[in-house]
Amino acid sequence: MLGRFDLRPGIDDADFRAAYALFATRLKAEGLIASAGPMGRREADTPMDTDAPGMPEYFAIMSFRDRRQLDAAYARFKASISGHEAVLAGVRNSIFTCWRDLDQQG
Repeated sequence: MLGRFDLRPGIDDADFRAAYALFATRLKAEGLIASAGPMGRREADTPMDTDAPGMPEYFAIMSFRDRRQLDAAYARFKASISGHEAVLAGVRNSIFTCWRDLDQQG
């Protein structure tokens, strides 16, 4: 899953990265994700970036073993017992894209 987002005004980049890393570590320990990469920031000033101007500045990628794990993580997020709401409170303009590798089953 690719999450793209902007930080809300007044949210410190370094503090948010630390909170996101802690959240991702917790999700992995609870078996809700397979892995999570570090937060990144868009490099819009290169010709390699062909996305629309004004798209979110930050991104993060989380991986799931399979659809069952993804659905379990979503159910936990909806129940607001995962710490997810604290991370979401720091972002705006969020866009989430999920995909499955073509050679992956289920």
